[in-house]
Amino acid sequence: MRFMASYDWMETVRNTNQWLGASAQALGSYPAFALVPNPGLQWLAAWGEVTERSFARMVTKPDWNIQSVVGEDGRDHLVEVVTEVSKPFGDLIRFKIQSRKEMPRKVLIVAPMSGHYATLLRSTVVSLLPDCEVYITDWHNARDIPVSEGKFDVEDYTLYLVDFMKHMGPQTHVIAVCQPAPLTLAATAYLAEDDPAAQPRSLTLIGGPIDPDATPTEVTDFGNRVTMGQLEQSMIQRVGFKYKGAGRKVYPGLLQLSSFIGMNSEKHSQAFTDQISRVAKGEASEHDKHNKFYDEYLAVMDMTAEFYLSTVERIFKGLEIAKNEFVVAGRKVDIGAITDVAVKTVEGSEDDISAPGQCVAALALCTGLPDTMKASHLEQGAGHYGIFAGRSWRTNIRPLVLDFIDQNSGPRVVASKDTKQKAG
Repeated sequence: MRFMASYDWMETVRNTNQWLGASAQALGSYPAFALVPNPGLQWLAAWGEVTERSFARMVTKPDWNIQSVVGEDGRDHLVEVVTEVSKPFGDLIRFKIQSRKEMPRKVLIVAPMSGHYATLLRSTVVSLLPDCEVYITDWHNARDIPVSEGKFDVEDYTLYLVDFMKHMGPQTHVIAVCQPAPLTLAATAYLAEDDPAAQPRSLTLIGGPIDPDATPTEVTDFGNRVTMGQLEQSMIQRVGFKYKGAGRKVYPGLLQLSSFIGMNSEKHSQAFTDQISRVAKGEASEHDKHNKFYDEYLAVMDMTAEFYLSTVERIFKGLEIAKNEFVVAGRKVDIGAITDVAVKTVEGSEDDISAPGQCVAALALCTGLPDTMKASHLEQGAGHYGIFAGRSWRTNIRPLVLDFIDQNSGPRVVASKDTKQKAG
């Protein structure tokens, strides 16, 4: 009950700030005050507009807002978001391009479950749509999932990826962004032993913590400093009565958001101060750079407690992936079993979340894979966001990833069990 009261208190504070913002905007914009112009009222209305919008976005799942894509014929083709596989904790969705012949590249983007919705990768999806058939994992907000649906931890996440890969078939090319990189590697290794014919053709891991201890960051240091008991006491709450998941233990998105903002508090504070100034001067717009970024950044989702805690305990503290000791459904997953899936890692030299060295560690774990099927890329000057959605992704990394996909397309010869045993 204490945890549920904490959750409802956070939602009450958020709701109150949203109401205060709306009230300030209405008061500052009151027509009668226009008779005596007052800069203070303009600033009050501007503060209210920015505040109301910000706190409202925290509980709103963003739309994909991908209307169309230009085809090779020069025409605009409508984009339809189709659910391919529906599961309680997440769906596999496809961006189906109407009236366009199917593209030879079939790509599955594995989105993080780290506090933001899959729409955080909207620009990544948009950049790939002209050249690929694009699918993505769309994880659900834990607050909206009834307790009757059971648990969801890192093993369940891995098995979801296994099912999604099986559904898409063996000509799939997988791109895992950040947090899911180690679990995507584990899912591929699971398939290598369980159903080799269903493995993807290639696996691109972007800025993921395969070995968090390879190059420690503030994120990994935090995981090592606190005990699991401290994490559970300070970070875990029960969903309040307002939502379908009432009573479910979660790591609230609002707590995660406060951590995100706290890492760069001065930068975010200045951004909002500047936006209030622009609104007061009439220089802001509905879809300006600030709103476009923060509408997405502030939209957060809850993670199940067991997923959050098992990620910290098994991936960051126990280093089960880094040590090749990960277990799924009672069975040890051997990453060395991957023998015919090309693996590429991408890192940013300025990444302060998954620093260089953490992701490339995946290649050393793939002991059954020949060097000719391994590749790595370090993008100079790129931070964490830039390597999958920023300028570095658009100008340098995306072409390299598409080339890697093309190099590893076409017919495949599945390795025999004897070959795999020798490789192990």
